Amino acid sequence: MSKSLIPWRRDRGEIQTRREDNSFDVLHREMNDLFANFFREYNSPFSGLAPAAGRGPVVMGAPSVDVSETDDEVQVTADLPGLTEKDVEVTLDDGALTIRGEKKEEREEKKRNYHLVERSYGRFERSVAVPHGIDPGKVKARFKNGVLNVTLPKTPESRSRSRMIEISAG
Repeated sequence: MSKSLIPWRRDRGEIQTRREDNSFDVLHREMNDLFANFFREYNSPFSGLAPAAGRGPVVMGAPSVDVSETDDEVQVTADLPGLTEKDVEVTLDDGALTIRGEKKEEREEKKRNYHLVERSYGRFERSVAVPHGIDPGKVKARFKNGVLNVTLPKTPESRSRSRMIEISAG
């Protein structure tokens, strides 16, 4: 006996007109919606992977940042793989160091039976609060191998303000 290509319901003899009658189709659609909403609406670290779908640039997740402080300076290091110093802007304003930029990527692959071109882009921004006593005229930024290092020297007055406090037992 051959199978019919018409989706008949055996129990009632009706044609199945809605895909939702199949629970796997419902699950598949709901999972697609879940991932689409996650990539589109939230500033996730994976948002740069989602297609823009005509909505303009994709907002990428904030880059990883390490902040360390010594008696003389504050160091901020940001991982920005795939970028150059021309793609990044660093500003110091009102006690906050802001790193922003835009990643543009194009990949082209030609084989015998196909030609693939992918373009993606996205903006990012990350702000870090810096302590009082930073000398804004001496701040330096260096970019090398996808890593941004920003050195924020402290003023001589702020260096002399810190002192060691003795801790007593009891």
